[in-house]
Amino acid sequence: MDVLFGVLGPVTAWDGSGNPIALKGPRHRAVLARLIIARGRVVPVPLLVDDLWMDPPSDGVGAVRTFVAALRRALEPDRPPRTPSRLLVTEGPGYALRPGPDGVDAWLFERAATAARPPAALLDDLDAALGRWRGPAYAEFADEPWARAERSRLAELRLRAIERRAEARLELGLAADAVPDLDAHVAEHPWREDAWRLLALALYRTGRQGDALEVLRRARGLLVEQLGVDPGPELRRLEEDILRQADHLDATSRLWARAAETYDRTVATGARARLESTVGILRNLAVTGGGGLEAAREQRVPAIGAAEELGDPELTARVIGAYDVPAIWTRSDDPRQAAQVVAAAERTLAALPAGHASARARLLATIALESRGAGTARPCEAAREAEEIARGLDDPALLAFALNGLFMQAFERAGLASRRDGIGAELVELSVRHDLASYEVLGRLIRVQARGALADFAGADAEAAAADRLGKRHERPLVGVFTGWYRALRLAASGAGMAEAEAAYRDAAERMEGSGMPGLSDGLLPLALLGLRVLHRRPAQTGPVGWGLYEPWARPLVLLARGRPDEAAAALRDVPDPPHDLLSEALWCLIATAALAVDDRAAMRRAHGALAPAAGELAGAGSGLLTLGPVSRYLDELAAALGAGPAE
Repeated sequence: MDVLFGVLGPVTAWDGSGNPIALKGPRHRAVLARLIIARGRVVPVPLLVDDLWMDPPSDGVGAVRTFVAALRRALEPDRPPRTPSRLLVTEGPGYALRPGPDGVDAWLFERAATAARPPAALLDDLDAALGRWRGPAYAEFADEPWARAERSRLAELRLRAIERRAEARLELGLAADAVPDLDAHVAEHPWREDAWRLLALALYRTGRQGDALEVLRRARGLLVEQLGVDPGPELRRLEEDILRQADHLDATSRLWARAAETYDRTVATGARARLESTVGILRNLAVTGGGGLEAAREQRVPAIGAAEELGDPELTARVIGAYDVPAIWTRSDDPRQAAQVVAAAERTLAALPAGHASARARLLATIALESRGAGTARPCEAAREAEEIARGLDDPALLAFALNGLFMQAFERAGLASRRDGIGAELVELSVRHDLASYEVLGRLIRVQARGALADFAGADAEAAAADRLGKRHERPLVGVFTGWYRALRLAASGAGMAEAEAAYRDAAERMEGSGMPGLSDGLLPLALLGLRVLHRRPAQTGPVGWGLYEPWARPLVLLARGRPDEAAAALRDVPDPPHDLLSEALWCLIATAALAVDDRAAMRRAHGALAPAAGELAGAGSGLLTLGPVSRYLDELAAALGAGPAE
């Protein structure tokens, strides 16, 4: 039974169906609250006794044990007699509560309140997170010294979450929606200068300049009256900017509106320039992630179709080739659309007149990029030809595009991390020289993957940090999705405990929600958790999970974990070779693990042959997302089972 503990209000608990669990008296809830505050650490019984009573009774230790026994019965009513509790455990001198990373409403709130997400996703997350509050945290223990620091910390997080929600609304152009909450917020907490700033800015952006100035004057009066301090520099600067109607307060939206109006007025409705401009907008939308990426993907094929209808292959080549959005992941978000783009690029190549080398290279690079994980000759040939053409032209952006296609086709076998690292290094050097920010991000993320595969975590850490700085500077929110997953991988590979690594993977998956990348997210978290279990030689998870396209490779191990070895052996015989992509080595290691378990020598030989070129790499780490440990471990075990020597 999954239990959710609630501390954002009176301390309570709900069962897996959402029904309240009877926790008996206030001392029982106090024990529970004290253990939740410890966040999984053991609280010695004598400390519990001291925390529960100012003047402890003579049988305080026995009373605590009675409370714990009652809590265990309430929290796990179906637990068989004389079996240890999974939730409220006894360890050493005391007790610990181990509900898992999603088991306490305050922990869920904290993750949402501190996550780095695109504004739309952040707004949804913060709305849900703030909705979890039912009153002051640990409400009935407001006077307890052991609860004071945690209550203050959560209260501050809540206030900051309200302000972050207002910031997200302002970024999304929802200034009017931000005003009511901010108005109430500053009335309740007049010392928070950032809240006053946000309220004044929201009022100004809704056309209420006078009200915005009045808010700033009111803030000054309250700060002086209640705290005896003058407003800080940000409030003073905002007042000055509002008085002179500084462009930067709303410069972007004003400029966009003026430019769009002028474009509509001066460029004819059916002009071909509109089509090419549309692709430029789609390209910029795609790097924003979330809804922007989804919208760009939806409109790309219609734009190509509109160009083809005009019967101008040169225009069509420009429309297809202008969408040079850097790509790091080797599975398409929309395989059907990718196939349509490739087909259109091939048709345009055939119709393109001679002498258009740059356009030809862009079409070839598009074919290489969109044929992700194909493992066929044509995309590899297209990637090499695009690179050859690009190197002969003085066009750094074209070469970067071609190198991206070359990277996407650098997966014909396992063990090619060093080759991909070279591509990433060239992309970084080229981009730094020619100020190609998006391709510098790509190059650094490629190197994060490659250095991770080669177990050079110092190098991968440096590239991840550089990518994060670029993402922040150039407003590329998707960068944090990949670096967040890398840091979870890093933790798993460093020998961290399963619980800690699993929590990191779950946190990375949560940050990925709303990113607009189904090709990346579908089935990834279950695969990462399975890899973690295989790494620690634990059985696979057996509950219902969304394996996505990874189901064939997970199925044998799931059946083994369920105690059905014959079915597992049959499932293993049906498992196809993994696709040629960033997770190829990881999936081969799953095949190897299942083959060893059911003594399938044919599958062992297949896995050994596929993995041998990657003997010096970490399995799966080349994805930058997850790892199953050294490939050599699997090769050694396969070799031993097959009667051969150890792997080199």
